[in-house]
This record gives sequence, structure tokens and C-alpha cells, in this order.
Amino acid sequence: MSTTSTTWKFLAPKPNSNYRQLFVKDRRIAARTLYGRFMSAEEPMTPQEIAADYDLPLEVVEEAIAYCHTNPPEIREDFEREERRMEATGMNNPDCKFGGKYKLLSPQDRIRFDL
Repeated sequence: MSTTSTTWKFLAPKPNSNYRQLFVKDRRIAARTLYGRFMSAEEPMTPQEIAADYDLPLEVVEEAIAYCHTNPPEIREDFEREERRMEATGMNNPDCKFGGKYKLLSPQDRIRFDL
């Protein structure tokens, strides 16, 4: 969970998830996903456009952006954990995208990558 002392009204951890970053409550939308649309280099969107696109109140999108602006460590940690898994399984290998095989991780390896 974020080390900031902010209490988020519309964001919470996703129940039963390996991800530690915050999600929109009662939705499967990571705050980082909304922030990514806002900060997109190719096609940045306004908070109003994002709210309309995801059928969310504007306040939810604004809170997600504010949360991500705090640079919470759990977002970076989730990303790094996902990168380690992809490297270990070979999923980041270009051949994997074109029908290549990837390695299945043992339960012990999966636990190790969750750390």
C-alpha cells in the first residue's frame, strides 16, 4: 500500500490480487491505467474524456491522477515484478508473440517473483 498518508475516497487495493497498486473501487480498473491515458505521449486525454470513456465520475479520474502523481512505490514494484516474470518465462522474447513457447513457472518460482 502507498506510504503516503492520503486517504483515497474512490481507490482501494484490489481484493485477492497480486497487484499492490490501487484500483477504482468496485471496478477492475487500475488507477495507473487511467493515468496512462492522461499522460499518453501519442494521444493524451483530458480527465473529462477519460471519465466519459470509462463511464466514471470525473472525481474518480481526478483522484486516480492525483494518486499516480504521488509516485507511489507499489506501482513501480508491480511493474518490476511483472518484468521479472516476463523475463523468467520468456514472454518478453519477440518470438513468443508469434507463436513461440514460454516457460511455465513452478509454484516456488511464482512465490519468488511475488517478493
